[in-house]
Amino acid sequence: MIELRLWRQFLAVAEELHFSRAAQRLNMTQPPLTQAIAQLEDLLGVKLFDRTRRSVQITSAGAVLVPEARDLLARARALPLLARASANGQAGRLRLAFVSTVGFALLPQWVRAFRLQHTQVVLELVEATGDVQLDLLARGDIDAGFILHSPGFAPPGLARVQVASEPLVLALPESHVLAAGRAPTLARVLAEPLVIFPRRIVPSLHDAVFSLYHSAGRLPQVAQEAIQMQTIVNLVSAGFGVAWVPESVRQYQRSGVVYRRVSAGRSGRASAGRAPAEVPDCETSLVWPEATRNPVLQRFVAFIGESPG
Repeated sequence: MIELRLWRQFLAVAEELHFSRAAQRLNMTQPPLTQAIAQLEDLLGVKLFDRTRRSVQITSAGAVLVPEARDLLARARALPLLARASANGQAGRLRLAFVSTVGFALLPQWVRAFRLQHTQVVLELVEATGDVQLDLLARGDIDAGFILHSPGFAPPGLARVQVASEPLVLALPESHVLAAGRAPTLARVLAEPLVIFPRRIVPSLHDAVFSLYHSAGRLPQVAQEAIQMQTIVNLVSAGFGVAWVPESVRQYQRSGVVYRRVSAGRSGRASAGRAPAEVPDCETSLVWPEATRNPVLQRFVAFIGESPG
């Protein structure tokens, strides 16, 4: 390992092509500088300068090393600044996972704005369902994730900040009888075949949807399960059934599908011994391990808290 001191001395001689002037520039006497260059040549096993009593000329091997030495010294000078930037979250790496619904509108604007404000932070994004994100967080493979859940749900061991709250709307085939006219009522909707995500993907929201049916004294007729919201909407377009999706999914304009708000109507009254049926809302939160002390993540959490939803 060659000390930075030797490269600094080499560069001074290469730029001055005069040992005395280079020594003055380095605030040292000439004999130690001459010895330092001889030491560097010995370490490298090549001659860096051709010296006579009247001139100093850099060799081809030395000339090749000049830009590399400048770059090395510049990067060394930048290290303290980088260390301080990393310590306060202005530099580093942030690994984020997200569900597809947050990717429709919120995530692109957040990522764009955060990168403009924090040019030294590397963002690594991966799309993943909620269950996969929890596994990734547990293994330390991501720093934080945007997950979908029912209102107020908090995964154990994770800190969270809510970033969005929205109602569930009904996605149904464009040709369906409920697609036209007034808002369909629950009494009509709950009898339709249902396309829904598996419970393991978003347990809290899956349970909220099923509770909607149970509160109205109905059992869901699950026709098909799918993991991604886009796939669910595509299955609705193919006529497999209707689906409850976050309102933000409206931005996924799939031909053959319409989105409708649903009125509680008469089915909103409680069946015997049951609470009134109401279409649930859903929330999106940024979650991360409570013990995390990643300065970049802390800065991102503060940024999200200040950003409009």
